[in-house]
Order: sequence, then structure tokens, then C-alpha cells
Amino acid sequence: MDRNELADFLRTRRERITPADVGLPAGRRRRTPGLRREEVAHLAFISTEYYTRLEQARGPHPSREVLAGLARALRLSDAERDHLHELAGAPPALPPGPPRDVRRSIYDLIERLPLSAAFVTSATLDVLAWNDLAAALMEDFSAVPPRERNLMRRAFFGTLYGVSDTEAFARSSTQRLRRAAGRYPADPDVKALVEDLLAGSATFAELWASHDVDREPTLRKTFNHPLVGPITVNCDALDIADSDQQLVIYTAEPGSPSEEALRLLSVIGTQRMDVTH
Repeated sequence: MDRNELADFLRTRRERITPADVGLPAGRRRRTPGLRREEVAHLAFISTEYYTRLEQARGPHPSREVLAGLARALRLSDAERDHLHELAGAPPALPPGPPRDVRRSIYDLIERLPLSAAFVTSATLDVLAWNDLAAALMEDFSAVPPRERNLMRRAFFGTLYGVSDTEAFARSSTQRLRRAAGRYPADPDVKALVEDLLAGSATFAELWASHDVDREPTLRKTFNHPLVGPITVNCDALDIADSDQQLVIYTAEPGSPSEEALRLLSVIGTQRMDVTH
């Protein structure tokens, strides 16, 4: 808990809010900008003495309930609320399970990437969004049930689109799932995925037992595509931190045979692909 920073943050947030913003009368004799301390305390359902001590950097460690009341009273944005929790030494609680909703701007972004296969995965490697080239390179995800769009199920229970780094992906995806299980210990879908993989794959069980959580970045991989042959791509994985998701982008070297293969795939699309591939 950083008492001095917390005190300054509370004061500056209080001073920017006018009484009218929260439905209070302004009054004639208001010697402080924004709200008074007692007004914030009233709105947050805490005592004026307690709030005053927080602003004077001598208050006790506030509970999550107190922080929620202060965030509401001070009309904090999501980013400000998270910052308040960090200053108070009580990081905001994560949602009960991995977020699955993808922002509209991310959908628009992956559609605008030229000659790039791009898709978004959840913390547990569910494919949540994809562009046409990703569908042509990997599979038409719209043609399979959401449960079967999980890349870990593909890696341990089937074929992973003929990629060259299946073993490395198995390790890195298990490490990522281990971290997700730690962040969402009560989520039934996370538990079910782990249980299914443990029951169905000795390889996964061995990797899971290692408790490794280090990230192993993959920089390049090769797809053995059934229509256009081998395609070597650069791999860039960008974290979407606020939703615990990852944007994965596959691109080929300019002027390479792989770029020509991707260009051909962008024309062929998924029209001739067997979705069970």
C-alpha cells in the first residue's frame, strides 16, 4: 500500500467532481474545489474520519468493499479503479472466467491486415475471432462447434494443421493453461479442459505435472497445407491485456514462395477445404 500516492490520487479525483455531478447542492460557501471530504465519505458509505485519514496518508488498509465505494463515489473510470486498487495494495479481482468477448475494434483490425492470417485466442487457447486467411490456412472455424475451436484439444487429441512445431506448441500451450488455471481457479470450463486433457493425453499429463509457467515464444513455423504445400510464416503474438486475450498474426517473408502461397490461399479461401482436415 502506497499511502502517499493513494492520498494524492483520492484528493485529485475528489477535486475534479462538482456537487452537481453527484446531485448535491453547491452551496454558497465552498472553499475547496470539487467535493468536500464529508461528501465523498457519505457517497462511499464510510465515515468522514476514515476518509480523511486516507487523504492524510495515515489511514488503514482499505477493504475491497471500501475501494468499491470510493470508486463509485469518485466516478472512476475502469483504468482509475484499477489504479486505486493497485495503490491500496489490493489488485482488482479478475472476472470468474477467461473473457470471451472480442472488441469490435479487434475484429476490424484483423480484417484489415493484408496477406496476414490473424486470429484471437482466449487465455485457454479458444479461437474467438479470425480473418478469412486464418480460416484458409488453418480451418474454417465457423464450421465447427465452439468447443472444438480450442487449439489445445487440436494439439493433444488430433492434428494441429500440419505445423512443424507441434511439440513446442504443446509445451507453451500447457504453460499458458497452467497460468490461466491459476488466474481462474473457480471457472468450470477451465477445470473441464484440464480434466479432459489429463484423462486423454499422457503427454499433456507429463507436461502439466512439471508446473512450468515460463513463456516460450515461437518466432517462425511451417504449415504443411493440403492445397498449396508448405508455408513458412513469422509468428507474432500480441497480448490484449485488458481482456486477457492474445492476437496472433502469421506473415510470410516478402517475395518468398510462402508469400505467394498465402496470396493463393487468400483467393482460394475455404471453398475447397474439408473442415475435418
